[in-house]
Amino acid sequence: MSQVITEESISPQQEEALERIFQEYAGKKGALIQVLHAVQNVLGYLPREALKKVAQALDIPLSEVYGVVTFYHFFSMKPRGKHVIQVCLGTACYVRGGQAILDKLRKDLEVDIGSITSDGLYSLEVMRCAGACGLAPVVRIDNDVHKRVSPSQIMDIIKSYE
Repeated sequence: MSQVITEESISPQQEEALERIFQEYAGKKGALIQVLHAVQNVLGYLPREALKKVAQALDIPLSEVYGVVTFYHFFSMKPRGKHVIQVCLGTACYVRGGQAILDKLRKDLEVDIGSITSDGLYSLEVMRCAGACGLAPVVRIDNDVHKRVSPSQIMDIIKSYE
């Protein structure tokens, strides 16, 4: 399972990558979201220590950084699995079987929503709308959108990410 990142557990390579990010965006107004994306790409998520570093580097209050991170669903303050599975439960996806897909994933992967599988390979999340109602039900895995997914095919899709 993924470990929690503390200042001591950030590798020298990650620290160097973070410093490059902070140097690139130093003094640039409105760069917070880009910096958070870049930091999350380096660390896999946004631990509190990283948020403090972002606030210091951009010379903005930690509360502003925290507010942005908690507002946008694509940022995570918790470790995630190697692959992030998001099941849409917006109205169209729900009506067309999104909940059954979610139930199958929870059972077969033995994972709860917002958690990571014991092998650290998958995180399971719910999204409220993928914006693809005509393709419902939709499942997004990492940056791949799978359309018209059925419970009977979801595990074959998942296995292609192993």
